This record gives sequence, structure tokens and C-alpha cells, in this order.
Amino acid sequence: MNDTHVTVVGNVVDSPRRYSPDGGNPVTNFRMASTARRFDNRTQEFVDGGTFWVDVECWNELSGNVSGSVSKGDPVIVQGTLTTHSWEGENGRRSTPRIRALAVGPNLARGTALFKRSRPARAADEGAPSGPSDTGDDRFPGDSDALGPGRDYVDAPEALYETNTADHAAEPAHV
Repeated sequence: MNDTHVTVVGNVVDSPRRYSPDGGNPVTNFRMASTARRFDNRTQEFVDGGTFWVDVECWNELSGNVSGSVSKGDPVIVQGTLTTHSWEGENGRRSTPRIRALAVGPNLARGTALFKRSRPARAADEGAPSGPSDTGDDRFPGDSDALGPGRDYVDAPEALYETNTADHAAEPAHV
């Protein structure tokens, strides 16, 4: 199959809408815009390029997570399959690009996020640890200081690697 996989960085431009077509699987739709920016050597400042507008559709569990996490104006990164949605309008045939999202996340270059893992219902039925509790304790139940399944970090006061701020080139501020 020749799907076109894309990753788009941009902003949500309308409130996500969630519904279940014909009582089936839930879908959440939103529109996003991605505006290219470049440095203009003549004016010595950053200028906006063209804006790419795209509709995003999120199905099943992603639908619920997006509708509960994403709002108008949020900076997001969307990864999925690019298609073209076509319809017959008053002025003839119309079309718009659409991404069937496989993943949606916050753009951490523009802010911070607090991640809360979804818990599949069957994990609790099988007696497996279901993840961090809702009380703010990020340890797994029954694991005092041990790492639990899916846990790939440990709180530590030191960095993994030594860093030297003189090694980092200054980046222009994004507006």
C-alpha cells in the first residue's frame, strides 16, 4: 500500500469535535494550521511563509485522548496518513487535505505538558499493574522504589550527561 505518511507541526485552529458516526467508533476532528517561518537576510528578521491548513481526524482511543487534551490554540505535532477529502459543493467539486492521525502530541518546544497514561481495562482484569495512580504518586502500586512496567525514567537530581551552555548556539526566539 502506498500511504503518504506525514508529520505536521502547527496550531489547533478550532475546538476539537467528537462524535460517533452511526453509533460506531468515536472520531474527533479538528483543523490545524502550520505556518513556515524563515529568516530574511535583507530585513534581518524572521518572516512568515505560506500557511498549510489541514483537517485532522482521530479514531478510537486516540479520539477520546485528543478530545480530553487538545484545545483551540494549542501547539501540536500530528503524525499520520495524508489523504484528500473531496465533496460536491455549490460551486462545484471541492477538496481539502486530511490527516488520519496515528499520534497527536503537544509541541514541547512551545510549552510544558503533564502526561497521564491511559489505562486499558484488560490490564486491571489480568492483575497487571495498571500504571501510576491518580493521586499524583507516580510509582506503580506495590512497587515502593522499584521501576514498574513501562517506566523508563527515574527522578534524579543530576543530569544524565554533563552540559556546557557555551556549546549551544543561540537560537532565535519564535513568535
